[in-house]
Amino acid sequence: MIFVERTNPREPQVADLLRSSHALMQALFPPEHNNYLSLDELSAKNVHLFAAHYGSVLCGTGALAVMEGYGEIKSMFVDPDYRERGVADAILRRLEDQARERCLAEIKLETGDKLHAAIKLYERNSFQLCGPFGDYTSNSSSIFMKKVL
Repeated sequence: MIFVERTNPREPQVADLLRSSHALMQALFPPEHNNYLSLDELSAKNVHLFAAHYGSVLCGTGALAVMEGYGEIKSMFVDPDYRERGVADAILRRLEDQARERCLAEIKLETGDKLHAAIKLYERNSFQLCGPFGDYTSNSSSIFMKKVL
């Protein structure tokens, strides 16, 4: 069974999972294309961080940053041992629910072009390509997507 709950980025297991996500991004993309949030940034009042558990195992994270007029999906990551089990879908559903609770009209995200499974996840959940938003600029590895709620 998968359950998703609010969490704190400073919880040791959560922080370890986030660091694994950061390490993957650093291995795949140039430093100037890495847009992940630090543990401090994930603690901001406008950021709602969630952790997914598969049974008793912490195996995934996802955050919703509430911006002016939209929500931004951040820190989506699932431990490789728990991929293809519905964990990412469960996290994304919870983030969408959180956005609706906040009365946000749409959610947006930036992901990397090499993250094929993530792109398929977002496409499967009705996200569509869009241009850069917020402080983002176009670059050779970023893909921008949005979903109207």
